[in-house]
Amino acid sequence: MPDAHTVSAYDDDLRFLNRRLSEMGGIAERMVADAVAALVNADSATAQRVISEDLLLDNGEREIYDKAVLVIAKRQPMASDLREIIGSIRIASDLERVGDLGKNIAKRVIAVHTMAQPRKLVRGLEHLAELALTQLKEVLDAFSTRSPDLANSIRERDEEIDAIYTSLFRELLTYMMEDPRNITACTHLLFCAKNIERIGDHATNIAETVYYVATGEQLAGDRPKDDDSASVIAPEPGAA
Repeated sequence: MPDAHTVSAYDDDLRFLNRRLSEMGGIAERMVADAVAALVNADSATAQRVISEDLLLDNGEREIYDKAVLVIAKRQPMASDLREIIGSIRIASDLERVGDLGKNIAKRVIAVHTMAQPRKLVRGLEHLAELALTQLKEVLDAFSTRSPDLANSIRERDEEIDAIYTSLFRELLTYMMEDPRNITACTHLLFCAKNIERIGDHATNIAETVYYVATGEQLAGDRPKDDDSASVIAPEPGAA
């Protein structure tokens, strides 16, 4: 039977993983919120800060992976502890990708604001980001409480972000067809919208991991999807 010192050290290892994941989650949320705010307000200084913060998430993912591998090798965890450790690796990977997507949005801030852009579409992008950030915040709450019910609820709402993304995609295509001068700005906004939609997908990935960590089971069935952008047909030039 392991002595108290060994058990205490093992608990410290698990607490380290949870603490670093919580820190990564906070950084990821802030990066996305700041990137979208920089896009809306043409704030290049904030955009540059977001770009530089991506390194924090890269380092966090590396630390979690290294610690998780070490814990598995030293402690040989079983059952729920092993799920916790494997889950931490998966969640860290998703949070690192969320940071990359926030950085990609920030990189387009200067390009978008050197040209005219439809304010209505920027507001639509802002609304899409609010939904994605809500998903991200709630899924991090689900992880901290190990709530399978909340995780399942978040997964079921993934199609809401997809539907709004598809609607925004259609509007952006319409603006481009109505006036070729809109094409460059709208193309950048399309990439930003897709990045935000992908953030929602990563939040859903985390929800599925949380459910697995909490229950030892995978969520049944395919996740709901309502992204129809691949089937959207551009309107004829000059069409109403």
